[in-house]
Amino acid sequence: MAQQTPPFRADHVGSFLRPKVLHEARAKFAKGEIKAADLKAVEDEEIRKVIRKQEEVGLKLATDGEFRRAWWHFDFLGMLDGVEVIEGSHGIQFQGVITKAHVLHIKGKIDFSNHPMIEHFKFLKANTKVMPKMTIPSPSVMHFRLDPDAVDKAAYASRDAIFDDLARAYQKAVKAFYDAGCRYLQFDDTAWAYLCSQEQLKQARERGLDVDHLQESYTRTINKALEAKPADMTITTHVCRGNFRSTFISSGGYEPVAENLLGKCNYDGYFLEYDTDRAGGFEPLRFLPKGKKKVVLGLVTSKSGRLEPRDDIKRRIEEATKYAPLDQFCLSTQCGFASTEEGNVLAEEEQWAKLRMIVEIADEVWGR
Repeated sequence: MAQQTPPFRADHVGSFLRPKVLHEARAKFAKGEIKAADLKAVEDEEIRKVIRKQEEVGLKLATDGEFRRAWWHFDFLGMLDGVEVIEGSHGIQFQGVITKAHVLHIKGKIDFSNHPMIEHFKFLKANTKVMPKMTIPSPSVMHFRLDPDAVDKAAYASRDAIFDDLARAYQKAVKAFYDAGCRYLQFDDTAWAYLCSQEQLKQARERGLDVDHLQESYTRTINKALEAKPADMTITTHVCRGNFRSTFISSGGYEPVAENLLGKCNYDGYFLEYDTDRAGGFEPLRFLPKGKKKVVLGLVTSKSGRLEPRDDIKRRIEEATKYAPLDQFCLSTQCGFASTEEGNVLAEEEQWAKLRMIVEIADEVWGR
């Protein structure tokens, strides 16, 4: 039952803690003390190191750790045609902490061309012996994150008017990554998790979003984007409840969205958070269609360095099999270790210990 195609039995979401030397280089660049070429040289070297580390712990995939990014989402979205990241009046409110005050602004027609992250992927692919995995935010993230006044009326009449162009831009992105050699792409998504939270739904209504129809709009937009996916490319999604300095935003099980997300979105796999009771039970997994689709169970937390008891992880995998077959499951952390450059509150060696454990447990449960 060993998995030879992604998502792998032992997998991970994508981001890693930024090394001290990278933090220092980014700080110097921000102050104008070093040039862009100097920063890139540091990024290149640290990415080579994090790739080797992933290979050493036994993973069959490698990412660049998102080392060239400050945010898991704004960097990619802000590099789309017609989109910019600007200083806003507010950050994103997590439990007890708030992010930098950056927001998205739609200044023109949304499109995908000459995106820098294609070159980022090419560097990753050229420097790994295992399967290179690229992570980008889902199109639904852009829409959900837009403030009421975020769209220039000369470009679109409303926030909801962006969906068609957004889907076409993502079709181009999928094709561009494929042409660059990418066969494992992931759409990171917080919107679906927020649709499971009554508090987040209330806030979304207050921001003028049509929450009663968002699931249908997001499913349609995602599936339109996925029409560009060739048969030999795997595209997964990661559904996140927020991950900033080991804090979170939302709570709530997957029941409100599972039928649409698992049954109607044409993803090949789903990275689902299951590290705390905030994620609810495994019952929504009954909506996973029988067949090739996989759910990657995020049973190991990335928010602390404590290693979970292995027997507990195995027991929870067994519990999940009450609702879907073991062969349709994989194992990972619930999220990345550094969704933003600040990173979660744990040590670098602790993140690698967690990934080693995931590889070992996966070997024991599914075999090599």
